[in-house]
Amino acid sequence: MADISVIVPAYNAEKYLEKCLDSLVNQTKKNIEIIAVNDGSKDNTLKILNEYKSKYPDMIKVISQENQGLSVTRNNGIKVASGKYIVFVDSDDEIELDLLEKIWDKVTEFPYDIIAFDVNWIYPDKNQVATSAVIWDKRELLLEDKKKLLIDINVMACNKAYKKELFEDESVLFVPNTWFEDVLFTYKIIPQINSIAKIDFPGYKYFQRENSITYTFSDRLNQIHSVMDSILEYYKIQSLYDTYKDELEYIFVRYSFATYIKRLAKAKDKKKFNDGIRFVKSRVNEVFPNYKKNKYLYSGKKNFYLKNFNSFFAYLIYYSEKNKMN
Repeated sequence: MADISVIVPAYNAEKYLEKCLDSLVNQTKKNIEIIAVNDGSKDNTLKILNEYKSKYPDMIKVISQENQGLSVTRNNGIKVASGKYIVFVDSDDEIELDLLEKIWDKVTEFPYDIIAFDVNWIYPDKNQVATSAVIWDKRELLLEDKKKLLIDINVMACNKAYKKELFEDESVLFVPNTWFEDVLFTYKIIPQINSIAKIDFPGYKYFQRENSITYTFSDRLNQIHSVMDSILEYYKIQSLYDTYKDELEYIFVRYSFATYIKRLAKAKDKKKFNDGIRFVKSRVNEVFPNYKKNKYLYSGKKNFYLKNFNSFFAYLIYYSEKNKMN
C-alpha cells in the first residue's frame, strides 16, 4: 500500500505531460504511486504514459479509457488508488519536488482528513501565489469551523490531499459532465470532514495558458447555475440545508454576481452580458429573495458589491475585463 496516490487525468496532454510526470517521479517522498488515466487521447499521451510506466514500473499505473471527461477520469483513478491519501495533479501542471514529503510530515503529526496547501499561479509574464484560505490546523472541526471553511476556502481540488476514506461516501465523488466540478466537489465534502490542516507552501504549480478557463469565455459558463442548484439539492438530501442556509445563500450570491459576471464579461458580447445580468438578478431573487439580509454581506468592499449588485457595478466589471484583454 502506498502512502500517497497521485491521480493524473490526461487528455491530449502530450505538450506538457513529461514535465508534469517528472515533477512526480522525482518527489523526495518515497512510497507513492502515480495513477495516470488516459481519457481517450488522440495524440501521443498514451505513448508517453507507457514510456514512463516502463521506466518506473513500481511507481506508475496507467489506465486507458474512452473519453469521459475530467470527473469520471478522477473517479476511476480513485477506484484503483491504494494510498492512504489522494492528491490530484492535472497533466499540464506540476508540483514542487518536496510537496508530497511536506504533506506526509503533516500526516505523521495527525491523520487529518484534508491537508491544504498554497498554489503558485504561473502566467506567461508573472507568478502569483494564492493561499488555500485555511487558517489553522484543526483536529476536531466544530460546526462554526465548517461554516467558515464554506465561506473562505479555495475550492480548487488540486491544492489538497484527501484521506482516501473520504471517498467511501460515493455522494462526494466528482459528478460527470460538470464544468465546475471542483466547486461542486469541495462544497459537498466540507460538511463531511472532521479535521483539516494547512501547509504554508505554494506546492502546486498551476500554469495559466491561453485557453485556461480561468480567463477565457465559454458558453459552458452557464453550467455554474446548475452546479449551484446541485449544491443546494445535496444539502437538502443530506438534511444539512437548514444548518448551512446562511453560508449557502452567500455562496449562491457570490457565484451569481461575482464569478459568473466576471467570466461572462470576457465574452465581449454586450447583449449576452445584459441578458446575463437580468438572468442572475432574477434568479437570485427567486431562490433567495431576502439575500440582502445575509449576515456575511455586511462588511468589506466585495460584499458591498454583492449586496448592492446592479447593472452599473456589473459594467464596471465588464470594462475592466475588456481592458485586460485589449
